[in-house]
Amino acid sequence: MRPDDQLRPVEIQLNYLPHHPANVLYKSGNTIVLCAASVEPSVPPWLEGKGKGWVTAEYNMLPGSTTPRKRRERSKLDGRTTEIQRLIGRSLRAVVDLKALGERSIVVDCDVLQADGGTRTASITGGFIALAKAIANELPDSQIGQGPLRDSIAAISVGVVDQAIKLDLDYELDYAADVDMNIVMTGSGKFVEIQGTGEEATFDDVQLAAMLAVGRKGIEELTQLQRGALETH
Repeated sequence: MRPDDQLRPVEIQLNYLPHHPANVLYKSGNTIVLCAASVEPSVPPWLEGKGKGWVTAEYNMLPGSTTPRKRRERSKLDGRTTEIQRLIGRSLRAVVDLKALGERSIVVDCDVLQADGGTRTASITGGFIALAKAIANELPDSQIGQGPLRDSIAAISVGVVDQAIKLDLDYELDYAADVDMNIVMTGSGKFVEIQGTGEEATFDDVQLAAMLAVGRKGIEELTQLQRGALETH
């Protein structure tokens, strides 16, 4: 059994799509997300002429990613999908200097190939790698902390299951959790977003502090994995 404060095994495969310049297959346990960042030489109309760029995200779960089959969202996104892709976009923009990016847009597509809990946190963590790769391709002199990328970003889930604080919830743990929380943090340790909810339960200050501490530990480990993957490519 995995220790309470241990991440699921993480695998990062850059350039999974041979003909796309900035993509990564990100695996967290049995959750698999394909993230691809595409650069467009324009910005939304409301940003034109302001000397700023834009970063946004799209999120989707493939029909075969879960059982029972998830129907394709063709004409209208459901509320969950909309909420998740907004979260991904907000998280990625938090570490991007949009003025330094210039008048270009980056769209980060996150497609869930297999779901076993934590798809939104995997999308943020893998999406950042694709984003960093896209920026490096467009602006070769840039790196984290120099150029448009002010910092890295990663996300992880944590929860209370049978009174124990658990890191990186798979579907089984998430289903059993009395409290679950998604934490988004920068590589330098600053919070971007915290989403915590009790499921027919409450949590106190001590449990909150413990969840944040375990989550921080997980983010630090993910940050090292992200930077290691980028340094080797």
